Amino acid sequence: MQENKEGLELLKAAIEKAGYTGKVVIGMDVAASEFFGEKDKTYDLNFKEENNDGSNKISGDSLKDLYKSFVSEYPIESIEDPFDQDDWSTYAKLTDEIGQKVQIVGDDLLVTNPTVSNI
Repeated sequence: MQENKEGLELLKAAIEKAGYTGKVVIGMDVAASEFFGEKDKTYDLNFKEENNDGSNKISGDSLKDLYKSFVSEYPIESIEDPFDQDDWSTYAKLTDEIGQKVQIVGDDLLVTNPTVSNI
């Protein structure tokens, strides 16, 4: 797959082909902390590419808008870890803009406790 939408298109087609349109929804666990750059505060959508030139880095707001476009086109009802665990402002924006329609799960954001070491 070359683009993020390809996976969603495949899922949507499979749901339709199986006859479950309106009965099956999509939940995404993005784990965005994995492709967040601490230095430049961007999200690298091409982070797994060996010869990555950095041309697919986007801001948190751009990533938020990408999620919103996915939600408008696909039966997505849950998005887990859509941003880096320290990107509080973009989490808040996404929750404000689509949180009534989609469950926003902040696993990394809400479960990480920097004051507690291994118990």
